[in-house]
Amino acid sequence: MTTIKDLDPKATALVFPGQGSQLVGMGRELAEAFPAARAIFHEADATLSVALSEVMWNGPAEQLNDTMNTQPALFIHSLAAFTVLKELLPEFRPAFLAGHSLGELSALTAGGALTFAAGLRLVRRRGELMKQAGEVNPGGMAAVLSLDIPTLEKICESASTAAEGVQVANDNCPGQVVISGAKPAVERAIELAKAAGARRAVPLPISIAAHSKLMDTIQAEWDAAVAEAGLSDSAIPLIGNVEASVIASGTDLSRDIQRQMQSRVRWSETIAAAGKHGINAFIEVGTGSVLLGLIKRIASEATGIPLGTAADFALTK
Repeated sequence: MTTIKDLDPKATALVFPGQGSQLVGMGRELAEAFPAARAIFHEADATLSVALSEVMWNGPAEQLNDTMNTQPALFIHSLAAFTVLKELLPEFRPAFLAGHSLGELSALTAGGALTFAAGLRLVRRRGELMKQAGEVNPGGMAAVLSLDIPTLEKICESASTAAEGVQVANDNCPGQVVISGAKPAVERAIELAKAAGARRAVPLPISIAAHSKLMDTIQAEWDAAVAEAGLSDSAIPLIGNVEASVIASGTDLSRDIQRQMQSRVRWSETIAAAGKHGINAFIEVGTGSVLLGLIKRIASEATGIPLGTAADFALTK
């Protein structure tokens, strides 16, 4: 079994998960096993003035799945795991960082562009604003399997009207794409996708049209929140969601997470870009291993290691 100690840091990237990976119990065993992780959870509760760790560890699931809680919960678990990694293997410095949607904020915090407290407050604000957008201008999202991006782009264009738009939101991996936008447009796109041969095209149980033009209602507030957070340069370069290119300066990182609100998450291109820079191993830091599953379909020869539980860290000792 390949462990982190077997990896070449110069050929390794850390990746951080986004919404959908959360589950009740996340991070509890890690906090019980490592004081450094436990300190992160305590700091998070103090920063937010709410016992979010209790929701993460004990539920209820409905409360954890509220995007206002989901986003900071995933961020907290990722940074707790990253903190333990630094403590156990202080000399291990990966070549790149990347995060899927919300995970990009975890990645840039891991890179030192934000302090943990500042990153957590920004993530909490992101969740609040996206929930607000879903209430003011509700939309929908749908998963589409086995159609390529050019085909889906044409389908979205055909399904959109001046008043009701839909677009590709997440290019997760070949054959797995999420579209987002006004609910009627999403429904039209689903039918067109089925007619074009999609193996599956189904609406997701969500009223927030993430990574679409419907987020425009909160864009100005999000831009202001990012600007106020004052991102600095990242000590480790990050491959951004919006253009799937390498960025490190605070200015470019700020621009990327601002634009991300209405832009496509180019995950397939992100992993391909990492490969072009010599990356052949990925460590998923935080809850679950959803990203490693996607990466396996993008770069089948790459090594993938999950790092979020106490059992995962047992292999680093």
